[in-house]
Amino acid sequence: MRVLLMLGLVATLVAGAAAQGAAELKVGDMAPDFSLPGTDGKTHKLSDYRGKQAVVIAWFPRAFTQGCTIECKSLAENGDRIRRYNVTYFMASVDPLEQNMKFAKATSVTLGERVVEKKEADFPMLSDPEKTVAKAYGVLNERGIANRWTFYIDRNGRIAAIDKMVRPETSAEDMVAKLGELKVVTR
Repeated sequence: MRVLLMLGLVATLVAGAAAQGAAELKVGDMAPDFSLPGTDGKTHKLSDYRGKQAVVIAWFPRAFTQGCTIECKSLAENGDRIRRYNVTYFMASVDPLEQNMKFAKATSVTLGERVVEKKEADFPMLSDPEKTVAKAYGVLNERGIANRWTFYIDRNGRIAAIDKMVRPETSAEDMVAKLGELKVVTR
């Protein structure tokens, strides 16, 4: 009986490691294609941008939380700097589309006893409530929400960089710096 339990535990651990390994993307890999609804009322497909421009997907854990609000504010206030590059950029989460639509349009968010003023998002936020794209990108964590990771995808659809140490307050500035470092064409 003990041997069967041990074998079952080992099989579970191996299966879990294999599943995680399958989703572990790295620079140079083809980015998983996606088709997700955006807060702009459109469905965005990675394949629509292939051959045309770079794409940045900034995954975030949950709408209306402190870090996500700060990150959204950074991107909204500095969108003109990001749009100097030939790039389409998104924030994405596993929140339902309705939640992301409210979050994108919110001009202020109450965080505890503090109110954070933010500009309305001038870029689409993508929703993946089924979590299939989050799983494909390897961002889904054990709590069932996305890790705050940003993927830089070149115009050929390959992952050019992955930032797993995103700082919400400097998200836009860091994105601009990375786009320059990756030599993404300016408009």
